[in-house]
Amino acid sequence: MQIIVDADACPKIIKEILFRAAEKSNIPTTVVANTHIRTPQSTLFKSLKVAATFNEADDKIAEIIHKGDLVITADIPLADRAIKKGALALDPRGELYSEENIGTRLAVRNLMTELRESGLQTGGPPPLGNREKQLFAQNLQAIIQKHHTCKR
Repeated sequence: MQIIVDADACPKIIKEILFRAAEKSNIPTTVVANTHIRTPQSTLFKSLKVAATFNEADDKIAEIIHKGDLVITADIPLADRAIKKGALALDPRGELYSEENIGTRLAVRNLMTELRESGLQTGGPPPLGNREKQLFAQNLQAIIQKHHTCKR
């Protein structure tokens, strides 16, 4: 398993939680963004800078993921692509996307996009709070533990 992070919109605190967990568990982690993202000094961490064109980071992530990898992303279409390749997808707010819930999440996302395009103000998600940070850390740890259990 490797962890791949859609880093452009990933909050700094979530990346910090992720880096600590990945280092402790010895899991290679790649951050992909259209700007340089600093990572801790370790051979486990790699930063990939892509062109700042539409979906470039998403396309790079979809290209490098494999079955069993973990993708950290708030981008629902990217999460769908990851799941279809047999990877896991975890939202920075802690929601684990799955085959069971990704269809509904895509439908809601598409509806909200249509509403925004028609001029309706839909607003964005609320600020990241302690509850979301804890949920992310808990779900990340559960995924890592399951991975280590399966390796044995």
